[in-house]
Amino acid sequence: MTRPWFDGDAHALATAIVRGECSAQQALQRTLADIEAINPRLNAVCLLAAEPARARATALDAELARCRDDAARDALLRARPFFGVPLLLKDLGPAVAWRELPSRLGSRAFGPRGIEWPRDGALAERYAAAGFVPCGRTTSPEMGISASTEALAYGGPTRNPWHLQHSAGGSSGGAAAATAAGIVTIAHANDGAGSIRIPASACGLIGLKPTRGLLPAGPLVGEGWGGLAIDHMLTRSVRDCALALDAGAGADPGAPYAAPARPASFAALLATSPGPQRIALCNAFFEGDAVHPEVAAAIDAFARTLQRLGHTVEPARPDFATLDVVRPVMQVVATGTAMLLDGFGAQRGRAIDESELEPVVRDAWRVGRTVSGADYLRALDALHALGRRMAAFHERYSLLLTPTLAEPPALLGRFAMRNPDFIDYRLGPEGLWRYTPFTPLANATGAPSISLPVALSPAGLPIGALLTAPFGADALLLQMAAQWEAAGATPPRIAPPLA
Repeated sequence: MTRPWFDGDAHALATAIVRGECSAQQALQRTLADIEAINPRLNAVCLLAAEPARARATALDAELARCRDDAARDALLRARPFFGVPLLLKDLGPAVAWRELPSRLGSRAFGPRGIEWPRDGALAERYAAAGFVPCGRTTSPEMGISASTEALAYGGPTRNPWHLQHSAGGSSGGAAAATAAGIVTIAHANDGAGSIRIPASACGLIGLKPTRGLLPAGPLVGEGWGGLAIDHMLTRSVRDCALALDAGAGADPGAPYAAPARPASFAALLATSPGPQRIALCNAFFEGDAVHPEVAAAIDAFARTLQRLGHTVEPARPDFATLDVVRPVMQVVATGTAMLLDGFGAQRGRAIDESELEPVVRDAWRVGRTVSGADYLRALDALHALGRRMAAFHERYSLLLTPTLAEPPALLGRFAMRNPDFIDYRLGPEGLWRYTPFTPLANATGAPSISLPVALSPAGLPIGALLTAPFGADALLLQMAAQWEAAGATPPRIAPPLA
């Protein structure tokens, strides 16, 4: 199979369109052709809305045609840094509700067409204003509660383009697979316990979970999973990550959290050095258990790179256990799952049929219904206490460096949602917490956290490094990432062509 038609980042594609090297309509048509050619091997794209996308691309081409000179075109690109770029939205999350693209939430319970959104999400509107052309949705595990995208609703698993027998991660697995395969240059994602950063690591991409409140969740909801969840993008470049953050950042009217203070432009800060940082290296589980040796070697090598860039890196770990983080997070996730399923059932006047749910989700629904109000508030108190402890930790260390995943990308089937016990699936001795021990911490505290693709395993599978910063320090993470990216010797961001 040949390479995708465009192998640059999203802003490079927008620049090519504005300079007249191709039109927005041509970019869309070529992307749709790549979806047709490549997606059957991956199962990453679950819905297309080609005609509304063509209408938007046509309107953008007409807008560009009205520019009389290069100065006008340059101004257009500054105002719309993703002009004409096809965008896939994840099949989960009201922040990117889009009336032209219903959502199934990875579930058979919502039928073959899915939920019809009553209005567009604030974040989706901001993406459209930045020039994106929404054209489809990407796969997610049912209700987003797995780190591997293998939803029965889509007829099979989503495959990792680096190795088709391995997981693309989750819950934004379809977004990662589509971007890493070159189907699109960028894709929307969201993250409630690692769902941007896990697939970023598995598929060799850049994945930033922003600070709580920095991106809008409304207007259809106030927050996701008690403030654990937030939206952003999976990208091939730090530049795209920063530009997309500029495009989406800021609280929407009535948001339950004030947006953290932010620079006028994250992208403008990328050329500025972060200055020397003191970084805590935790290259093991928080309680000391070893991670996979290939992962440990990759993180140690990345730490040496950071030292060469002028940073101080020293072994240190937070003073709590992994399960101290994961247990209250899972209580909130289960409660949120029950609230969502009960709410949609009431909204449509017909209860969700349990037989249409995968076993893990059925039990998450049951567990969520058993969590009392006091239990839920205790879980939130535990998460807030972690935030206080990490704030104290960051008084000594500006950044925490860990692996993103405790091992290379898992084989498909290992985390399929067949287990009828949600707690065992997530917290048991073979549960997901042994695979993803590090990512939930930033969701618990609300802090920003970024996964960078720092290595390929001997088998050619991506390995990610996770940098977590204090609350509101998204710019520092992007500056660190830009400094690392500029230093070179980074793995490729697009997988080899599928055989």
